[in-house]
Amino acid sequence: MRRFALIGYGAIAEEMVRCLGTLDELPALAGVLVRRERRTRVAGRFSVVSDVDALMALRPEVVAECAGHGAVGEFGARVLERGAHLLCASVGALAAPGLAARLARAAVAGAQILIPSGAIAGVDGLLAARSAGLQRVTYTSIKPPAAWAGMPADRREVLFEGSAREAALRYPQNANVGATVAFAGLGLDRTTVRLVSDPDASGPLGIIEAEGDFGRMRFEILAYASRNPKTSTLTAHSMVMALREGMAFALPPQDS
Repeated sequence: MRRFALIGYGAIAEEMVRCLGTLDELPALAGVLVRRERRTRVAGRFSVVSDVDALMALRPEVVAECAGHGAVGEFGARVLERGAHLLCASVGALAAPGLAARLARAAVAGAQILIPSGAIAGVDGLLAARSAGLQRVTYTSIKPPAAWAGMPADRREVLFEGSAREAALRYPQNANVGATVAFAGLGLDRTTVRLVSDPDASGPLGIIEAEGDFGRMRFEILAYASRNPKTSTLTAHSMVMALREGMAFALPPQDS
């Protein structure tokens, strides 16, 4: 278990801490970066800091970002230039023009941007297919109308179909899974994302479909939300597995 630190302490971080506590591995947590006004939530439990330099002074090997898209751009470069790996929950943030390249330039030798599987399955298959003739990848997110603000509840409707990059920029609250699929496979501009409102959906359903010289694959997962309705419980546990077992992949080189 690598020594790690957390940026943010919301639903994802809380579930990570609960899980690691059950596994008796919480001593590996070096500290938590939270805004000053939120320090009372974690005061007395761990080392708590309010700026990234203080966090890096705790000497974590990996910093797990659990604070939303803005935190990746605000803190990511400082983490990487200090030689720590950056484990991103907010993968969709990396679709912002120029951000991934800027973070890569900031990283000292050995430091990497790491992407966990998040709320999906099949990432290992996509990674293998990249060198086995992968040609097409589509990620479809189907949710009940209540999950999409202002959508009619009486009919199925495709809200968006386009590239993973465009989906991440236009629908940032639904971008992380699509971006993870893209980075594991063909990239942001060659991966298709479909966002669907369906009154018959019992919950958030994600479907990955891929094909190429290797054959075809399809994965479906109905991932229930954590106490934060926008976050799957699996996301936190995928972060834990990344820390404990190394189950994450490095962000491929990006042109922009």
